[in-house]
Amino acid sequence: MSYIVASQILLWIAVLVLGAICIAMARQIGVLHERIAPAGALSLPGAVKAGDTAPDLMVTTLDNRQLQVGGARDGRSQLLFFLSPDCPLCKSFLPVLRSAAGSEKTWLDIVLASDGDAAAHKAFVAAQNLGMFPYVISELLGRSFGVGKLPYAVLIDESGRIASMGLVNTREHLESLFEAKERGVANIQDYLARR
Repeated sequence: MSYIVASQILLWIAVLVLGAICIAMARQIGVLHERIAPAGALSLPGAVKAGDTAPDLMVTTLDNRQLQVGGARDGRSQLLFFLSPDCPLCKSFLPVLRSAAGSEKTWLDIVLASDGDAAAHKAFVAAQNLGMFPYVISELLGRSFGVGKLPYAVLIDESGRIASMGLVNTREHLESLFEAKERGVANIQDYLARR
């Protein structure tokens, strides 16, 4: 009988020790969570930066319509999303763009932009069902915004200024561009640095 009582006491001690360890770990995880800030879209150094007036360009879409990029826009912002048919990350991001187009349609126009062979882009648009977005093929557009890596997004506000810009790999990165515009900062990193 004494072995059973001793084993029960040891088991209860082990449970209490494990409980104390779990509480300590939960506390440490909470501390680490507070220290790690959201990254947001990564801005690359380039010719233009947030706050600058966006280059005002008239471009032709893949379906031969004229489209104004930049400039003041009657209460609507414009998101330029730079992608490539050869970029697997860009393709995996397309459902996020479709979702954003629906949820942000009251204030945002999304434009897809790339460069290269028009036939390859037409096939890409058809295969990925991207007819809902204006699609621009223009090397000048990418150079004007200093795009060096893909996928890249530039958010132009209603007054024609660059609100925010950066590499976007996840929905959180895209939403960080919207959040930066709302808070009046270049990017989330700047906002966190000011706090």
